[in-house]
Amino acid sequence: MSQVLTSENIGACADFRHLSTIAGIAIDLRYATPHNFVGRDLYSPFDCAWLHRDAAAALEQVVAWLALRRPGCTALILDAVRPQRVQEQLWAALEGTGLQMYLAEPVRGSIHSFGMALDITLLDERGNELDMGTGFDDLTERSQPGMEQELLVRGEITQMQIGHRQLLRDAMAQAGFAGISSEWWHYDFGDREQVRRGYKRVM
Repeated sequence: MSQVLTSENIGACADFRHLSTIAGIAIDLRYATPHNFVGRDLYSPFDCAWLHRDAAAALEQVVAWLALRRPGCTALILDAVRPQRVQEQLWAALEGTGLQMYLAEPVRGSIHSFGMALDITLLDERGNELDMGTGFDDLTERSQPGMEQELLVRGEITQMQIGHRQLLRDAMAQAGFAGISSEWWHYDFGDREQVRRGYKRVM
């Protein structure tokens, strides 16, 4: 059974590392801004720039891989720890829209709430986001990795955009992160059920 930890106390927990301790990344937590599908800041006054130390160590492997394989390319972190209370707000915001498939039901818990998931994209040498075919939080089939070949045939996504997504997938996979079929930007670290059973959930 997982333990719980409040957002207010995360800084005192040795299981978590602040994103500022990870060299070579850029940070733009979209749920701490209006630039998300809800259109408002969901995180203030809490600092949500945290990851579980296991996921943080894996992110350092991503940074090292990019430095070797794509010098000048930088990981941009869009979301890390997402407190349970925020997951509940997101779930409620999508009620009745048919889009709740994009979220983990709060009762089960998002892997973000354990600090074991990342929303991430890549910046080029000039600091611009690589073109992934959609922006973050685009809740359409164009964001779904499982649809890429069909979208390519239909002319709704380009080979270059798929290539950028594949670069991100390769960087994440070699560090032990696993993507999902519905969002190109989301990656879990660790088995979801084991995480839910054995890690602290941030409330």
